[in-house]
Amino acid sequence: MAGRATVELAAAAEAGGADLIEVGFPFSDPLADGPVIRRAAEQALAEGMRTAECLQCLRDVHERVSVPLVPMTYSSLLEAYGWERFGADARQAGASSLIVADLPVDVHPELPRVQLVAPTSTDERIALAAAETDGWLYLVTVAGTTGARMELSPALAPLVERTRALTDMPLYAGFGISSPEQAALAAELADGVVVGSAALLAADDGPRALEGFVAQLRAALA
Repeated sequence: MAGRATVELAAAAEAGGADLIEVGFPFSDPLADGPVIRRAAEQALAEGMRTAECLQCLRDVHERVSVPLVPMTYSSLLEAYGWERFGADARQAGASSLIVADLPVDVHPELPRVQLVAPTSTDERIALAAAETDGWLYLVTVAGTTGARMELSPALAPLVERTRALTDMPLYAGFGISSPEQAALAAELADGVVVGSAALLAADDGPRALEGFVAQLRAALA
């Protein structure tokens, strides 16, 4: 989440072996997010992190790390800031793409972004998302919000099978993956793994703790 500690935390994640870093732009009503990311968003907003400040944070992170950076946010923020303006300013600040969690694939198709598909997505929607996505396809492993789960969602395997039949795009699995063991199981099915809430929990203990957690994830995927 964009905030005062983000630059140091991003550097720690890269040092731990992260291939890509998702930078949350806080929103007051994050419908796709569970309690951990909601709390982080509330804290960021309390620190005064609005869109301009988040973009500056993204610039600062981009100057510090070399891995791709992907802001994740919600459509209301882009509506207020301006769709084309946000896309251009995010790219200028160092974003390699965007994730807009609540924006359907056929709305504002001119905005390059990573598309999300879920176990409830039809084959038609999966094919459309794959055709429009920017670089890779985000597989939401559960029909619910982000947050740590005790076990890997059984919905991931059939979602991967359906999606692979429709596209050759790289598939990254996220939502609910919270441990090295779950990450390893997900990586047997998908091409990459996205870990959010569990990483934020590790970050509560500082950059060193986050680096260690990411290193555990990386080792599990080796």
